[in-house]
Amino acid sequence: MDTQLSALSLPGRLAGEGEQITMDELALAARNHGMPLEALHHDLTPQGLHYLLIHFDIPVIDARTWRLTVNGHSGTPLSLSLADLRARPSRTVRVTMECAGNGRASLRPRPISQPWLVEAVGTAEWTGVPLRDVLAEAGLGEVSVDVVFTGADHGVERGIEQDYRRGLALADALGEDVLLAYEMNGLPLPPQHGFPLRLVVPGWYGMAHVKWLTSIDVTETPFTGYQNTVAYRVKHAGGEDGEPVTRIVPRSLLVPPGFPDFQTRHRIVRPGPVELTGRAWSGLAPLARVEVSTDGGASWSPAELEPPTGHRWAWRRFTATWHAEPGTYTLAVRATDADGNTQPHREPWNRGGYANNAVHRVPVTCLT
Repeated sequence: MDTQLSALSLPGRLAGEGEQITMDELALAARNHGMPLEALHHDLTPQGLHYLLIHFDIPVIDARTWRLTVNGHSGTPLSLSLADLRARPSRTVRVTMECAGNGRASLRPRPISQPWLVEAVGTAEWTGVPLRDVLAEAGLGEVSVDVVFTGADHGVERGIEQDYRRGLALADALGEDVLLAYEMNGLPLPPQHGFPLRLVVPGWYGMAHVKWLTSIDVTETPFTGYQNTVAYRVKHAGGEDGEPVTRIVPRSLLVPPGFPDFQTRHRIVRPGPVELTGRAWSGLAPLARVEVSTDGGASWSPAELEPPTGHRWAWRRFTATWHAEPGTYTLAVRATDADGNTQPHREPWNRGGYANNAVHRVPVTCLT
């Protein structure tokens, strides 16, 4: 009997009414981890705490034999070793990276996929070679349209066998902070974060930051591969093309105050002044303000947002003081950027669960 990939890798679906997390989702959650929210205290997320999403398997790559091929239009194709890249002028950029599906698990109906709550984020300093320098050497013809990045990870998604590949418009690929990164927080990339080389596209959701790079190709036509034209599209109904997922919309997260219950993670504080702190970011425009609420979003007060630090693409810390009295509360936080984009009160629903930046809420009980 013939077995087709389509029988093994099924179409996407929405959870049925009342359907709990499936075993498939649990298996994904065991492989891909979020950042514990108390790690928001760190300006830079330690490597082991940075969120992680791996589509297929972590490739086993020998850096001694690995090569990156770069095909332009008007120059000679390049074949670069890791030593070749390390010998070039480097750049270090601090970047907050967030999964496009962050917050998906709270949607109703729930898209069946990696069941993120709100922890799919992290901030690191990435060191590598500016992509535009390598593209210039490879040769950019006048008809260049997209730049396509291929990773070494291979698998099946929704019945389509593929290497993980993403395309960027040429103008986006030529941004001065777009890197071919070989270090994370001053250390060689760990295997799970793309060793020996990954793409870093500041301000974009994580799907654009292709790991385990093997080739870069400049094309004369728009890239129509699966990860661009089928996956990572905001769709509200089956069969529609949808809009592409691109830059990170504003989000802020609270460090859960007080201390937690082990089973439920419900937060507990004692009466008196309680510092509320966390981080906020946006890939669309610089932050303008952060606001906090102690009544679930019925009323808002300004938080103190740290001044710009010179790291355009990294989160910023905010603080506020809450004078807690006995009772049960829902704390909330929202960010607004300089273009007026702000976090909505309710989750913006779509079939993939993408770009969900609803205000962050944290239930808290203040003891008597």
